[in-house]
Amino acid sequence: MQISKDISLLPYNTFGVDVAASQLFCFSNTHELIELLRSYRNRDTRIFVLGGGSNVLFTDNFDGLIIHPANKGIAILDQSDVCATIEVQAGEDWDDFVAWAVAHELYGTENLSLIPGSVGAAPVQNIGAYGSEVCQLIKLVKAVEIDTGNEVSFLNYECRFGYRDSVFKNSLKDKYVITSVLFSLTKYKNLNLNYADLQQYFAQRPEPGIQDVRDAVCEIRNAKLPDYKVFGNAGSFFKNPVVAVSELQALQSEFRDIRYFPINESFVKLAAGWLIDACGLKGYRKGRAGVHQQQALVLVNYGGATGSEIVALAGEIQHRVCEKFGVNLEYEVNRLP
Repeated sequence: MQISKDISLLPYNTFGVDVAASQLFCFSNTHELIELLRSYRNRDTRIFVLGGGSNVLFTDNFDGLIIHPANKGIAILDQSDVCATIEVQAGEDWDDFVAWAVAHELYGTENLSLIPGSVGAAPVQNIGAYGSEVCQLIKLVKAVEIDTGNEVSFLNYECRFGYRDSVFKNSLKDKYVITSVLFSLTKYKNLNLNYADLQQYFAQRPEPGIQDVRDAVCEIRNAKLPDYKVFGNAGSFFKNPVVAVSELQALQSEFRDIRYFPINESFVKLAAGWLIDACGLKGYRKGRAGVHQQQALVLVNYGGATGSEIVALAGEIQHRVCEKFGVNLEYEVNRLP
């Protein structure tokens, strides 16, 4: 069991912010994790679990222990003629798992192609894209309690999934380390092509297969979103704000082309990227940080930006959007420390 001291977190966050952690522990199996947590039981040390670092913004050095899942493995636990239960270790790269599922013609993950990050982080954030959310696929989440080192499991309903949300971001925040996730994927053709970009993509093409959908999602994402290896970013920086239908109608009286997505009869999600773009901020740059030129929902580190610079940019965007639309934008990324 090896703990690294005063180590740079630059390779561990996609925003490319160069901060350090006083301690870093990478575990390759659950036994190592349990041993570590039980040895820390009576210590007054702050602990944070960092997966792929694709949804975090560090604003300063982290004084505490960073736990990084490095456990790997994908296994079919059970299957029938119509579905299969797959256990994926938390340290697996999310898109590697998607590629594996598509190659095995197991349906469900293809719309979530190319989302950066680890499998263990997927249920925390309830990742979603192109009309799909990971909560629709999760059967069980395995974890270890930080305070005790005890192993526990959470059924889907116990995770209390919501829009980019779960119990692991709220009442159970910083209380568990996810070690693996069990997914239920279908064997029969079950493609979700309801999202506008996919409808447009396949409008003049023959009926797609699962690999076609993955390829389409990858192509669309690459055309719209920056590669974090070139320009540091954490994908969508803000959540799409949820408002009442009555509030939408009031906004439509002044902004007829405002973009939104229905949730139910009472509420809709406003397109945060559209709100930012409508404020004239797409492509806006403030020092070493900026708003991406093609996707206003993505904030970019153009090189050497600090977390504080990105926070300052985000604050200006929030102010401009609230001033114009009376709508508050909330972070989708996790700000630390």
